[in-house]
Amino acid sequence: MMRRLFGNSLKQGAFLILLSLAVSLQAIPAEFKVGLVLDRGGKDDKSFNSSAYQGATEAKKKLGIFLKYVEAPDDNAYEPQMRWFAQHDFDLIIGIGFAQKEAIKKVAAEFPQKHFAIVDAEVTAPNVRCLLFQEHEGAYLVGAIAALTSKTGRIGFVGGMDVPLIRRFAMGYEAGAKKANPQITVLVNYVGVTGEAWNNPPKGKELGLAQYDSGADVIFAAAGASGLGVLDAAEEKKRFAIGCDSNQDWTKPGLILTSMLKRVDAAVFSSIEEARAGKFASGIKRFGLANDGIGYSVDEYNAKILTEPVRKHADELKAEIIAGSIKVPDYYEK
Repeated sequence: MMRRLFGNSLKQGAFLILLSLAVSLQAIPAEFKVGLVLDRGGKDDKSFNSSAYQGATEAKKKLGIFLKYVEAPDDNAYEPQMRWFAQHDFDLIIGIGFAQKEAIKKVAAEFPQKHFAIVDAEVTAPNVRCLLFQEHEGAYLVGAIAALTSKTGRIGFVGGMDVPLIRRFAMGYEAGAKKANPQITVLVNYVGVTGEAWNNPPKGKELGLAQYDSGADVIFAAAGASGLGVLDAAEEKKRFAIGCDSNQDWTKPGLILTSMLKRVDAAVFSSIEEARAGKFASGIKRFGLANDGIGYSVDEYNAKILTEPVRKHADELKAEIIAGSIKVPDYYEK
């Protein structure tokens, strides 16, 4: 009976999340309230969602906000989760991932006085901020790093869901690799074509093992939680992998050549900070190499394997991209 109250399209998991939110409402204090709707991989994907959660958690610690996050069990959950936050007077509601575009567009229109932000999608509305990244720039750099490090002349790319965003990663990666070594071979596979592709580590491992068996000695995984399977394959084969979104070097020390950093954490934090200060601005805010929204990692976990000459070459390419002397091919502009 209760499920019927929420409509037939709402899954039981989404209903339970909304119920738990309602139960905890009485404990919510009066300070600035932020609702974070994570994508399918969840806050422990050590990638895209983890980075978003980290940025929101940092805002909670440094800015004294009240933070409530939810992990969507399926795509049907986005809209009711966002609407719940809006109905219960949250000041800023943040959707993580392009799959939430239609949900945020609809709910933002229903609650024009509330502020919303979304990562990786464009929604034209006076109360929505769009946080977009120049992923292809970072992928170009790690492509060059992979090609310069490879001993076999074969490298790999494992993407999550086969969508334009991830093809943008793949295109940049291959372009950077071929800039560094025109003779390099790049193997490309995708985990799937539905949202499940972001949270399927066994399939990620299967694809990673197949690419290593085909001669690849470095694989870039841009696949959300599925990418963790690729990192497991790297460990099994004792080959290199490249992490994505957050710094994943620590997960397999000595085997993660570098991680392409997509600073979703910084984008989420700055959006919360500005909204809390009464400076919320709608429209598009872009993050790339030029403003440190994109980069690659160097730390104690990969310092010995990411050699100084390779880093120097990558930094030279970065400077050329920022200066405009290198135009990284962009799948969105095909």
